Amino acid sequence: MSKSRPAASAGAASNSNNPLTILSALPARYLQTTPSRTKLIDAFLLFLIFTGAIQFLYCVLAGNYPFNAFLAGFTATVGQFVLTVSLRIQSNPENKSEFKAVSPERAFADYVFGSVLLHFFCINFIN
Repeated sequence: MSKSRPAASAGAASNSNNPLTILSALPARYLQTTPSRTKLIDAFLLFLIFTGAIQFLYCVLAGNYPFNAFLAGFTATVGQFVLTVSLRIQSNPENKSEFKAVSPERAFADYVFGSVLLHFFCINFIN
């Protein structure tokens, strides 16, 4: 069977749906369209992912002798990640229609309250 070549217009349309084209345009579009507040939240999320990975690798390689300390630290990292994702979703300007009753200040206040509560329980868990 011989493969037929698509028309030129179909080739241009399929070029925009090419995963490599989309991935190469993603960083530039992110830098252009994302507000600086959201970029700061994203940087903190990357830090939390990195911290959680280091904690997990340490547990696997070196052991988890004070298991409650590892569990409290890892839980704090995962919980902070979840709270930060919630803050990112609520403070994103594109999601204003879904969170009409929640201002960015209110979302941040909820985030701080949840973070303090999370860390209180994690510190209490360590003993």
